[in-house]
Amino acid sequence: METVTATVPGRVNLIGEHTDYNGGMVLPAALSVALTVDLRPREDRKVIVTAEGFSGSAERTLDGLATEHWSDPAVGALREAVKLGLLKGGADLLIRSTIPAGSGLSSSAALIVAILKAARISAASGISDIDLALAARRVENEYLGVPCGIMDQVAVAVPQPGQAIALDTATLDYALVPLPASYAMVVIHSGHSRKLSDGRYKERKEECDAARIAFGRDDICLLDPADIEAVAEVDETVRKRARHCASEHRRVLAAREALAIGDIPALGTLMNVSHASMRDDFEVSIPPIDALVADAVELGAAGARLTGGGFGGCIVACVARDRRNAWLAALLERHPQARYIDEVSG
Repeated sequence: METVTATVPGRVNLIGEHTDYNGGMVLPAALSVALTVDLRPREDRKVIVTAEGFSGSAERTLDGLATEHWSDPAVGALREAVKLGLLKGGADLLIRSTIPAGSGLSSSAALIVAILKAARISAASGISDIDLALAARRVENEYLGVPCGIMDQVAVAVPQPGQAIALDTATLDYALVPLPASYAMVVIHSGHSRKLSDGRYKERKEECDAARIAFGRDDICLLDPADIEAVAEVDETVRKRARHCASEHRRVLAAREALAIGDIPALGTLMNVSHASMRDDFEVSIPPIDALVADAVELGAAGARLTGGGFGGCIVACVARDRRNAWLAALLERHPQARYIDEVSG
């Protein structure tokens, strides 16, 4: 059978963290780091996965459950492709990626979406990018057991270079927002890796579920912040999680407006406040990332924040292009364990 190829980008979320599974807005953007999959369909139900950076090949089957192996997302994606009628059986896969694993830049979502896009090509199907994104989320939720929202999948399935995607995760309506040409959104890896399957992400999801019950609505991002403080009989941890979601949703709306009128100081302030909320109310930051964010701002970034699910990974900083080189050199000198990953601008 003929081999087909699909490439999808990594993504950075400029603002709007942990809102995507709580009925809120997000503002991700596609990066130049990317993942490419070569897929050759098979008649049987075998799955053979070869990936750069991993020795040998993984030999799996479509009938197997997730085993916490690096090939699990590939198996889950192929199972979903069969359910969608895009493939009849398994496949041989070759994976090449410049997206750092554990960075919070959606390497898992990129892999799943790339496989589904390759299967779409193989089947000559007209299934939409949004439908593939929804299928990719099913793989994460149901096969891998990661209770993620829809942001990552849409952000890598519907990429537009130089633009952010203002996505309403409740309705899947989205608009493309141009990024300023005079500023770069620079992504720096903290040197501390993360993975969504380590339990802490799931714990935050469960706390948000508790907030839904406590406040009597599913879309806790749409709660009035005053109402969150007014309800007395709520566990303080649950209140803090709801406070972050509601305030972060509003920060995304404000950030979209700031970008529309070119108000970079306002955007930077929103990014800084977002990081503080993730640190204090959602409690997903760690001290080395707090220090990296603080130094990024002190050295001249308009704003900076943790990006991704938290507990490690990357920060994103908004930096004037004419100051970018000096800023980056100074930041990496202070944080030798950190490293430059990528950037996006208009």
